[in-house]
Amino acid sequence: MKKILVVVISLLSVLTVSAGNGRPAFGERPKLVVGIVVDQMRWDYLSRYYDKFTHEGFRRMIDEGYSFDNCLINYIPTVTAIGHTSAYTGTTPAFHGICGNTFFIDGKRTYCCSDTTVMTVGTDNKRVGMMSPVNLLSTTIGDQLRLHTDFRSKVIGISYKDRAAILPAGHSANAAYWLDLKNGQFVTSTYYMKELPDWAKEVNKKMAKNEKLKALGSDVGLSPLAGELVADMAIAAIKGEKLGQGDETDMLCVSFSQTDVIGHKWGTRGEHTDEAYLELDKDLARLFEALDSQVGKGNYLVFLTADHAAAHNWKYMQDNNLHGGKWLSQELRKGLDKYIESKLSNSKPVILGIADYRFYLDKEGIRQQGLDYQKVKETIIEYLQQSPNLSFVVDAEKIATSSIPPIIRDRMLMGYNYHRGGEIYVAPEPGYYEYGTWSSPVGTTHGEWNPYDSHIPLLFMGWHIPHGSHAQEVHITDIAATVCSLLHIQQPNACIGDALKFD
Repeated sequence: MKKILVVVISLLSVLTVSAGNGRPAFGERPKLVVGIVVDQMRWDYLSRYYDKFTHEGFRRMIDEGYSFDNCLINYIPTVTAIGHTSAYTGTTPAFHGICGNTFFIDGKRTYCCSDTTVMTVGTDNKRVGMMSPVNLLSTTIGDQLRLHTDFRSKVIGISYKDRAAILPAGHSANAAYWLDLKNGQFVTSTYYMKELPDWAKEVNKKMAKNEKLKALGSDVGLSPLAGELVADMAIAAIKGEKLGQGDETDMLCVSFSQTDVIGHKWGTRGEHTDEAYLELDKDLARLFEALDSQVGKGNYLVFLTADHAAAHNWKYMQDNNLHGGKWLSQELRKGLDKYIESKLSNSKPVILGIADYRFYLDKEGIRQQGLDYQKVKETIIEYLQQSPNLSFVVDAEKIATSSIPPIIRDRMLMGYNYHRGGEIYVAPEPGYYEYGTWSSPVGTTHGEWNPYDSHIPLLFMGWHIPHGSHAQEVHITDIAATVCSLLHIQQPNACIGDALKFD
C-alpha cells in the first residue's frame, strides 16, 4: 500500500510539472499577446550584451522566459518587410506575397505597403500615410485572433517604420501607427480610421514639445530616442485602448527600428550599436513594467524576435584577415546591359531592376522587342557566372532542379513568387554583400541566406511559458504557429510553420 501511495504521489508530481509547463487548457487564454520585433538584431547580441543588460529588459526574457537559440530565417532575401510579415503569418514570400521592402508586381515597381486609395491621418504630410496591408496575401496572428473572437479582440501595430507596424498587425487590425519623420508625429491612414484617438493625440502633443526630437528631426532613427518614442506610444496604447482589460484576448505588435537605421550607418560594432541595444533594453524594461501594472504579471504573453540580422562590415572583416567584401551590383549592371546588347541586339534594356540579390526582367519589353525570353535569361546568367564573388546564379523558374546546395535551394524556393519574386537569383560568397551609392563605408546591410543575416533571437515570456532554452533548429515561420497553438485558434491561412514545444 505504501509503495502504491509513493507511485501515486510521484505521478501527481509529474502531472503537476507537466501542467505547469505544458499546453494551456482549452478556454484558457492570456489577456494580451505582445509581439516585439527588433530590426536587424543578430542572435549573438543576446550573449554579447548579456552582462550589460538590466535585469528588467532582455535579461528578464532570458532569465524568466524561454529561448530558442537556433532560430533561422528559412527563405531569402532576409529584409525588413518580409521578416515582419513572415513572423506574424507563419509563412514566406512564396505565399504571403511580400517579396521585399520594394519589389515588382507583374513588372510594376511597388512599395510593400503603398496604397493610393487611402489618405494620411494625423499630419499634413500627405504621402506618409498612403499605406495599408493591401499587398499582403495571407492572414496574420492578429487576423486569426480577430476572426476567432468575431472581431471583438483588439489588434494594434506600432513602429518607427510604416511596414513594421502595418504588416504584423494584418488586414483586420484596429489600428497601425508609425512615425512621420518630417513632422515628428505618429500617424496612421484612413484604412484604419478617420481621426487619431485622443490618447494618440496626447502622445503627439508631448512629442511636439520634445526638444531632443526637434534637434534630431528626420534623423531620429539614428538615435535611441526613436525606440523611446515607440515604447511611449506602445505604453500609451495599452492604457488608452485598455488592451488586456476586456473579455477577449488583445494583441499589440511593436517593432523597434532604430537598431536597423543605426546598424546600416555604423555597423555591428562600436559605441553607436552598443548604445542602441543598452538603451533599447531600458525601453523594454519600461514596457514590461507597464504590462505588469496595467495587465498583470502572468496575464500576458510576450515573444521577441528579429526581422533579419546583419553582416559585419566588409572592411572590418578584411582588416582582421577574414573573407569579405563589396558586391557592386550597380557597376555590374552597367557591364551586364552592354553584354546583353552585344549578344541580343536589343534596343531597350531588358532588366527592370536589381533588388535584394534578385534580377527583375521586363517581360513585356522582351516580348515587344521580339526577343526570346529564355535566351535573355541564359545570356544574363552566362555573364553573372563569370563575374567575381558570386557563389551561385539561378534561374528562378528552375530553382528546384538547379545544382545548388539544398539549404540555398530551399530558401530560394520559399522566397520565390512568380508574380513578384524576380527571374534570376544570385548568392554572393560568404562575407560579401551588396554595396552601392546608398551604403555607409563603416555600416552594414543584410539580405542573404548566411547565418549572419538569418540567425535571429526568439524569446518567449509570460503566460504559460516555462524557463528554459532549446538548441535545435527552428524557424521564423514557427512563431505564428506557436502563438496560435497556445491560444487555441486557427493558424494564419498560409502558415507553414510548426508549433514549438517548451521542453
